[in-house]
Amino acid sequence: MACPARPTVKTGTLHAGNMESIVLFGPPGAGKGTQAQRIMESTGLPQISTGDMLRASVAAGTQTGIEAKKFMDAGQLVPDEVIIALIRERLLEDDASNGVMFDGFPRTIPQAEALSRITKVSHVIAIEVPDERIVERICGRYTCGDCSAVYHDTFNPTAVEGVCDVCGSSNFKRRADDNEDTVLSRLGAYHQQTSPLADWYDNQGIFHRINGDRAIDEITEDILSALD
Repeated sequence: MACPARPTVKTGTLHAGNMESIVLFGPPGAGKGTQAQRIMESTGLPQISTGDMLRASVAAGTQTGIEAKKFMDAGQLVPDEVIIALIRERLLEDDASNGVMFDGFPRTIPQAEALSRITKVSHVIAIEVPDERIVERICGRYTCGDCSAVYHDTFNPTAVEGVCDVCGSSNFKRRADDNEDTVLSRLGAYHQQTSPLADWYDNQGIFHRINGDRAIDEITEDILSALD
């Protein structure tokens, strides 16, 4: 059966002329990566992942990257002020002139407060999926060890059991941390961090809860409606 056409909006029109940004967050396994790509395609806003920025800044040897590397090498969390400095630098680039989409940042109220001082956040999108569904999604994942094709025990099994659809290999792998105890621990940390943040943004009237336990196109449609 053919998938329904994706909902779209005109590229680059969502926040034209304004420095307004979107925050997108959700638990691991919620499908945030897929929806982030669709938001970028529909709005023209570039995606900002602080993890990617940190790695790029360190690799480039920038002043902020050198500062961040000191903490990373010591096995410590990079302080908020360093992260904010990276974001401030990124917002000066031409493609960020109409705003950006923050992926997984901020994670705490102090980070949100610091972010609000350098860019206006117009919408906060939270993709919500019940914990038991997240466990089911993550614990059932496996990949082909030869071509890296991704499968799932329930949602996306191989056509022939034990044989990769793409390359025909029988060499499959599962991530060691894709187990129930680890996933529940990660979910607990996520809820502890983001619950106060959700309330903080909700009080500003810009927080949108999106049911992520549905078809991908339905989720996209609700997100784009919230952004309109």
